[in-house]
Amino acid sequence: MHLFTICLNTKPVTPLQSPFCMTPFLTTEPIAVAPARPVSQTERIRTIDMLRGVALLGILLMNIPFFSMADRFSDAFRNDPTNVNFWVSAVITVLFEGKMRALFSMIFGVGIILFVARKEQADRAAFGLFFRRMGWLVLFGLIDSHVLLWMGDILYFYGIIGVIAFWFRKIKPGYLALGVLLVAIFDNVMYVSFYQDMRDKRLAYLAVEKVQQQGQKLTPAQEQTVKDWQAVQESFLPNKAEVAEHTRLMKSPNYFTVASCHRKEVWDSQTKYLIYGIWDPLALMLLGMALYKWGFVTGQWTRRRYWQTMLVGYGLGLPLVVFSFYASYSRHLADTEAFVRYMEQHPVIWTALIYPFQRILLVMAHASLVILLIKSNAAKGLLNRLGAVGQMAFTNYVMHTVICTLVFYGYGLNQYAEWQFYQLYFLVAAIWVLQLIVSPIWLRHFSFGPLEWVWRSLTYWQRQPMRRTVSPS
Repeated sequence: MHLFTICLNTKPVTPLQSPFCMTPFLTTEPIAVAPARPVSQTERIRTIDMLRGVALLGILLMNIPFFSMADRFSDAFRNDPTNVNFWVSAVITVLFEGKMRALFSMIFGVGIILFVARKEQADRAAFGLFFRRMGWLVLFGLIDSHVLLWMGDILYFYGIIGVIAFWFRKIKPGYLALGVLLVAIFDNVMYVSFYQDMRDKRLAYLAVEKVQQQGQKLTPAQEQTVKDWQAVQESFLPNKAEVAEHTRLMKSPNYFTVASCHRKEVWDSQTKYLIYGIWDPLALMLLGMALYKWGFVTGQWTRRRYWQTMLVGYGLGLPLVVFSFYASYSRHLADTEAFVRYMEQHPVIWTALIYPFQRILLVMAHASLVILLIKSNAAKGLLNRLGAVGQMAFTNYVMHTVICTLVFYGYGLNQYAEWQFYQLYFLVAAIWVLQLIVSPIWLRHFSFGPLEWVWRSLTYWQRQPMRRTVSPS
């Protein structure tokens, strides 16, 4: 699905930008019987908070164009190296696209183990608490996507996929890692199936088009073929007239007009296309579980092993992603029309099959780099701020939605389709600075971010204490 949501710059169908993971837990001693409660500040694993903070800020790099840019926005610069937008897009695609989302999914998988383990050690109903937690997450996702109008919401998907991943939490890490490979293969099969279904509808439409050109009357089946392709085109490959109409609706000052612009497609992605969207994050959650059990994400490896992982990840991953980027953007993705022509002639986009492999290599390299910085005490102030951003990731993720919709949508400042692509990243930088400043200040006075507090109170079905009773270390 990455090909259609990122490369073609149309509405995301199975968006995968995770906001946060479960509450970390550090102790391994049996816990005395006590009411189930959220993790305390002293029990947090700071490395995980910092990795989550990096992923949260990084994911905005990929999300912001879908808040702000018209469909097919990259057609103007996709294969034009003289355009600054091309190089901004290239850097983001090569280094960050999919990698930050992968890191979110991995940390979410870690969180499943951490949340459940503590409850099981306390002999509490971990099953009920966890499923209640995921149920609220699904509801928050529906609010984020259908009320706040973020078409790329991931909360809904993670609530559902988390329930599936829950059943794998006790499997040995080697089998979890093998599961990643199996699910990645299955995910590629699903992608090829999706692509070929689209291609079949295109070829069938072309056959009907010839009949129309000959002046023959269409049968009901042929009329349905036309409708099927038009539905695909509207969702994934809009023509210029459809792009213009979508832009007009998004710039409307009426909230309900803007909402009508994408609610149906968001709901389709949450129902009809759900089967295509669960495998990728599920595989990465399993990988996160394995890496936690192996001690990778908690910083327990030696510096040498992290260096080796980073060098192998960058050494193999960067050539693969650069080749994939070049092949895609210089050939079948020069623009949307070029992609359609390519699709008519090729049953598979072979370079797209590189995606899961280069992404895993690079996310492991990125994570190793962050952990090496943590272990070296370099940039300690920045890393502590990233940890605070990660601890408040739910609040900060929804803050992205609120800020971006109010800046770009018609009922806000109405900047939709007004900015150059590169200009979006000035706003990204401003949001980063804001959250890096505000999150630590908030956590000096409160134990949770505002939305984290709501989520925990609903999970435990008990109002949680909000203000700190002791200063954070």
